[in-house]
Amino acid sequence: MRSAGLPAVGMENLGQPVSHLALRDGVPVYDRDGDEIGVVDRVMSDEATGIFEGVIIHTRPLIGAQHLFASHDQIGELREHGVRLTVPRAELHELDEHAGRRRRDDGVPEAPIERLLRKAWDWLVGAR
Repeated sequence: MRSAGLPAVGMENLGQPVSHLALRDGVPVYDRDGDEIGVVDRVMSDEATGIFEGVIIHTRPLIGAQHLFASHDQIGELREHGVRLTVPRAELHELDEHAGRRRRDDGVPEAPIERLLRKAWDWLVGAR
């Protein structure tokens, strides 16, 4: 499936490696097995430090139009025309209303992945 505005390139020609700062929204995202699972919806980085945190993936109609989150440690390569993951789709984090409700009230510190999922959900629903 071709991403809007981008040439069909396939896994063998994803272009040169790029920084997360140069990664464009809409480039295809491939899982560990080389299957296209969606497109980059947003690149996430820490606002204070600029450190890359991961990407929000929109599956479009490929898999029922949902949003997934791939943390930086699940990403193998960022390239001009695509992202290669190191994990299968099943290991990605689903972004839904539960991600936005993972705030802890019991005094236990929030796990880093919980913070990222909440941050990604807040971005999706406009609660930035």
